[in-house]
Formats: sequence, structure tokens, C-alpha cells
Amino acid sequence: MDDKDYPLKKTARLAGFLYFIWILSGLYSLMFIPSQIEMSGDAAATAYNILSNEFLFRTGIINDLINSCIWIVMILFLYRLFKPVNRYLVKLLFAFVIVQIPAVFILEGFNITALMILKGKGLQTFEAGQRLDIAMQFLKFSDYAVLTLEFYWGLWLLPLGILIMKSDFIPRFLGIWLIINGIALLILSFTDILLPQYRNMIFKIAIPAMFGEVAFMLWLLIKGVKNNVSSIENNKVLSI
Repeated sequence: MDDKDYPLKKTARLAGFLYFIWILSGLYSLMFIPSQIEMSGDAAATAYNILSNEFLFRTGIINDLINSCIWIVMILFLYRLFKPVNRYLVKLLFAFVIVQIPAVFILEGFNITALMILKGKGLQTFEAGQRLDIAMQFLKFSDYAVLTLEFYWGLWLLPLGILIMKSDFIPRFLGIWLIINGIALLILSFTDILLPQYRNMIFKIAIPAMFGEVAFMLWLLIKGVKNNVSSIENNKVLSI
């Protein structure tokens, strides 16, 4: 391997490793934690599970904060990787991600507030039933916000997919797959907001598209980039 290829490959593989950690972290928060705590339609049982598994609930909060930090660092590596391809698209990619981070920190504040209320460390003048209702409302705020953040989860994949298609060092089919992945998330977000009764049906249809990110992550982690520095340099010249 040519020495000048190594930094690009190293950047790609580091981005892939962070992507892998980021995906695992996301699954922990979006799937594992809710499966252990949430009881659909039963606020009292959910509250009991939160208090009985308080440490687990707290790990979900910490996990989301760390996940956001990992995402920022990962995007910086992707920024460095794709900047020679198109500097405007890569800035758009960065912007679509960075605007989400403050919302995540605010939502985790809601989760902490809900926990403190359930523990009796807030709203102590309220009756137990009222505290339960208010705590559940804070948790619902977080759930509702995910529906809007889902829009950006799909949106940032569009410039990323286009950048991959414009590059000569990552297969074009991964770029196409990521664009489809992004569109699927956008449709899912619109469905959640406009037609929530069809959410499960749309999600089942969209499942194959959702693996676009996994395929891209594995390519970066295992393969890195193609040994084609000359084309990268040509793209860099064209983007200036």
C-alpha cells in the first residue's frame, strides 16, 4: 500500500469504528432500555420499573450523552474523509448532525426531571398520582421529540449518500443505499406525525433500507477506502 493512502484509510477505519460504537449505543437506548422499563399503557408499572431499575435508567441517560459526543467526533472524521469530494455537501452533512445535539441534551434533562419527581425529590406538595402524571408527561416529551429528530436522522444521510456516489473510493451502491435509508427514515418520520396508525406497517416495509448505515459502517471498518488517491486529489481540485 502506498504511504499516502494510509492516512485516508486510517481516517475511514476510525470513522467506521466510531460508527460501530455509535450504532451499538443507539440500539442500547432505543431498544434495550425501553424493553426493560416501558410498559405500554401502564404508567404505574413503568414508574415502578424505573424506580426498580434506577441504575439502568441512569445508564440510558449517560449513554445518550456519550452517544452524541461520539456522533460529533465521527462526523468530523467523515468531514475530513469527504471534504476533497465536495466541500459544500460535507458542510451540509455536518450541519444536519450538529443541530440535533442540543435537543438531545435538553431531552435528557427531561428524563432526569422525571426520575427526580418519581423519587419524590420534586413537586413534593403534589399528590402521588399528580407526580406520577407529571413525570410520565416529561418522559412522553422525550418520546415525542424522537419523532421529530427522526426527520434529521434521515436528512443527514442524503448528503452522505451523494458524497459517496461522487467519490471514487467507496462503492456507489453504498451511497444509493444510504439515500434510500435516509428517505425511508424521512417517510417514517412523516408517518409518525401525520398518520401514526400506519407506523408499524411502514416500519416493516422500511426495514431492508435501514441496513444501509450498517453496510456503510462495515465497509469503512473492514475495507476503509479503495486505493485510488489520484481520483481523490482530482476531486479536491474540482471542489476548490
